[in-house]
Amino acid sequence: MSYSVAVIGTGTEPDDPGRDGYAMAYHHATGYEKVDDCELVACADVVEDNARAFADEFDLDDGGVFTDYEAMLEAVEPDIVSICVPPAVHASIALDCIRSGVVDAIHCEKPMADTYGGAREMTEAADRHDVQLTFNHQRRFSDAVRTAKDLLEEGEIGDLRRVEFGAPVGIFDYGSHSFDLCNYFNDETAGEWVLGQIDYSAENILFGTHNENQAIVHWEYENGVHGVAASDSTGTGGPASAFACHNRLIGTDGVIEVGPEGDDGEELPALRIRRDGGDWETIETKDGLHDWAFVDRAIAENVRCLREGETPELGAENALRATELIFATWESSRRRGRVDLPLSIDDNPLQAMLDAGDLTPAPMEEE
Repeated sequence: MSYSVAVIGTGTEPDDPGRDGYAMAYHHATGYEKVDDCELVACADVVEDNARAFADEFDLDDGGVFTDYEAMLEAVEPDIVSICVPPAVHASIALDCIRSGVVDAIHCEKPMADTYGGAREMTEAADRHDVQLTFNHQRRFSDAVRTAKDLLEEGEIGDLRRVEFGAPVGIFDYGSHSFDLCNYFNDETAGEWVLGQIDYSAENILFGTHNENQAIVHWEYENGVHGVAASDSTGTGGPASAFACHNRLIGTDGVIEVGPEGDDGEELPALRIRRDGGDWETIETKDGLHDWAFVDRAIAENVRCLREGETPELGAENALRATELIFATWESSRRRGRVDLPLSIDDNPLQAMLDAGDLTPAPMEEE
């Protein structure tokens, strides 16, 4: 079976990726090109020049270029759609694709949505309409991450007791990956409660969405494993510096670190293990935590699952568990207390605190 593919939100191919975009549509398209049974047939972007530049890059005919994604869905009826727009419109576009009746699978950029209600609605709608909905938590496909999981399952550090991470930027954008990996290491176990606090003194807007400056969060899973983490977008040695590791797994008999950070910029291996009573041992891996090849692997696995009728690892239910921990952290800050799960809110607590005047961050300086 072959699949026709369309991309919504081409954006531009930036010379210097950053707050305004990482050209994710281009990376998605490259991933589909590497899958034998996928053909990129159309793209849509509200800026026609962006859509045409993307079409030129990937040899799309003029008939496959749109500024209205709904018109594209009706005209092309793609089997697979990649959504690479800002988080604020993930939910509305995904829901339109799901309800169109023509799309079999959607691969959307993370974070899921800018409200918890939106993330939940996407997940429920995809299930009702039997559409495979996945999110690009591509770091799961790093060899360092996969090897860490293998070591854990082989009992190299005993039973898992705690997961930790330190995230730059914020727990919404970057932390979406971090929480997702914590859940991956803990076998996708649901959370029990979350206790968190944030500081938001200076605007930190990424892809049109607010992210806190610093956060500290403690949570517990239903199986008794605990999580502790922090974020820091200020670069001032905030709470994230106490963890100095992308992901840490603490077991009864040792510790595994994925992406440890050395002192004074010291380069450390992507994966290391310390068994009780011993020194750190480097575990050789094929790659670290950041590689565009992970997007290719994620897309190839999504297509394989669609073809074989299997539940994809990057499926919406797994993504929703990570998203719940994000919004529960912000909700805990809003309530000034512990939040028991499942989370029952629909809004975005950080945005609500801004709208209410409870948070008044200094405006961002124009770059």
